[in-house]
Amino acid sequence: MTRLRVLTFGLMTALLASGYGVMFTVLDDFHNDYGIAEYWIGAIVSVGFFASFFSQVFLAPIADRGYARQFVVAGMVLNVIGLLGMAVGDTLVALLIARVVSGVGIGMAVPAVRRIVINADPDNLGNNVGLLLAADVAGFATGPAISAILVPSFGLSAPFLVIAAATVCCIPVMFRRDIVRSVPGVADSVGQPVAPRFAFDLLRARPMVAALMMGSAVFLMIGTFDALWALVLDDLEASDLVSNLGITIFALPLVFLGSYGGRLAQRLGPFRLGPFGLILGAGFMFLYGFMPTGALMLTVGVVHSISDGFTVSSTGVAVAMVAPGDRQAGAQGMLGASETLTAGITAAMAGVLYSWGGRELAYSTCTALMLCLAVGSFLLAGPDVRQTRGLVTADSVARPLAAVTGHE
Repeated sequence: MTRLRVLTFGLMTALLASGYGVMFTVLDDFHNDYGIAEYWIGAIVSVGFFASFFSQVFLAPIADRGYARQFVVAGMVLNVIGLLGMAVGDTLVALLIARVVSGVGIGMAVPAVRRIVINADPDNLGNNVGLLLAADVAGFATGPAISAILVPSFGLSAPFLVIAAATVCCIPVMFRRDIVRSVPGVADSVGQPVAPRFAFDLLRARPMVAALMMGSAVFLMIGTFDALWALVLDDLEASDLVSNLGITIFALPLVFLGSYGGRLAQRLGPFRLGPFGLILGAGFMFLYGFMPTGALMLTVGVVHSISDGFTVSSTGVAVAMVAPGDRQAGAQGMLGASETLTAGITAAMAGVLYSWGGRELAYSTCTALMLCLAVGSFLLAGPDVRQTRGLVTADSVARPLAAVTGHE
């Protein structure tokens, strides 16, 4: 797959994520302009994540049955419908429905995009998976900028309409792309090859579980960081500039280092680089609990973000390397589902721990859980899988799961 094609799929991923970024910046407008109670604002956020979780677990595996292209198109169309709903909706019910539709669409499209990109160029899966991660983060980070530019002059609906229009322009590209269709390894009652309906059978393989543990650890960290950053800096009486700058700084290294981090994970082995990066990340999370000033918090955040930029791509690379080629959508869907669920639970848990015992308790708990998941993933992967590195060809990808799933 040429770099231009990978960039095209990266643009699609960025557009899918940018709607989330916009939504987070206009939640206060929903409250002020539409009179939606504060306790329902959280429901607007969470319902989209739960819809995406459902879609990635129960719908994404269908893309492995030869419908990857259709799933990308359908997912993008559903996301456009959801964006239009967010643009015109001015009641709680309308916004909730729009978020559900978008969540389902994103949960369908993202695993299918990853399947297409991974299977099209296994030799460069590290670079390509890392680039998709960078695009995802860039899209989310661009959302607030789009809102800041458009909302003051054109109103609350403008950013949603612009992203929806850009997404529509990208849809025809999918019909001009050749899609690699790997042959499933399980036959139905009449001998026709089909992929299993769901991806739960992949959990019988330790390497897959190890990869999901890595993903959960990453989003445990992200969920805690996002939930507490502004609260902690407010308690430290830091300026709004430090608070806003911290979120931006945390995202930028992932944008610029994502593809390099993916290549590094492929070269060194994702089950080595990933746990190492998580252990470093746990150390940084611990430090956040004891920094006495906002400036020191931001300093730790800068170093933390650079470290993550080199290592976070390991999770997507790990799943791509251990999952069969014809199960990539289901496997990536399981990864996305575990990450989404972990982030949602963690954000709620972090707030409770913060109210009980302050930031020391909240960040220390996150640190301990991250260390458990990092060490657990390293050990569970096993020595043979940990040593997997270098180029991953179409013949060698997913061999760790072949014996378990029967997909050779």
